[in-house]
Amino acid sequence: MDPSFYIDGATRIYPIIGDPIAQVKSPAGMTAGLVARGRNAVVVPALTSVADVDDYIRTCGRTGNIDGIIVTIPHKFVALEHCATATERARICGSINVLRRNADGSWHGENFDGLGMLGGIRSQGGAPEGKRTLLVGAGGAGMAIAQALLEAGVSHLAVHDVDSERRDRLLGRMGEFYGDRVGVGSDDPAGFELVVNATPMGMRPQDPMPVQVERLSPEAFVGCVITAPAVSPWVAAARAKGCRGSVGIDMYKAEQQLMLDFFLTEEAQ
Repeated sequence: MDPSFYIDGATRIYPIIGDPIAQVKSPAGMTAGLVARGRNAVVVPALTSVADVDDYIRTCGRTGNIDGIIVTIPHKFVALEHCATATERARICGSINVLRRNADGSWHGENFDGLGMLGGIRSQGGAPEGKRTLLVGAGGAGMAIAQALLEAGVSHLAVHDVDSERRDRLLGRMGEFYGDRVGVGSDDPAGFELVVNATPMGMRPQDPMPVQVERLSPEAFVGCVITAPAVSPWVAAARAKGCRGSVGIDMYKAEQQLMLDFFLTEEAQ
């Protein structure tokens, strides 16, 4: 970060809200990116519970020097409800991970999780086009990643989530737009050319693997949303089998540039 950067009364604020929040990498990187682009601004983490998130977003709306909000788990679905406008991608996903002020002070929403994952995969030599793909996780990030993978041209997307209701909601939503290219998956990755983890499994040492790693083909490409640890245990195990892959920081780097462009766009919605 520019050593001349300092916070003063004119500094613009961009909270990042979630629960938990300690794992997020956005505050330093996004603050540095905003400053590098000439904006006197700071991104600050805000631990916000499910019970309090609606009140928090409404309070941000009434706080004149908050220009945008970054949203992480578990608030991506409810945050869309606070948006007067949103992109078509966000509407398809039913969730967002960024809010920006409209000219009238209301919120405009977008979801970059899917495009971030695609950018991370491509940065490490992966190509989703035409690939038979398994996605593990049907939450807010999973919904966005599913949409982006289907839009990018995967041949078939199988979705697995331990919460079958959440899985079926994703399948129903994606089926409306992408037909029979989506279906039910399991934790068995055999036969898949691309395997993506969109769950927190791997953040804690005691977490189970999101898939049966021993069933991965060495030719498969793996992707993961987790940023801490830098290489999740299942990605490390997949690499040991010979798989190529991307990790959460690859996704984050791609997504950061998209979020900066979004926040610094002055167009009224």
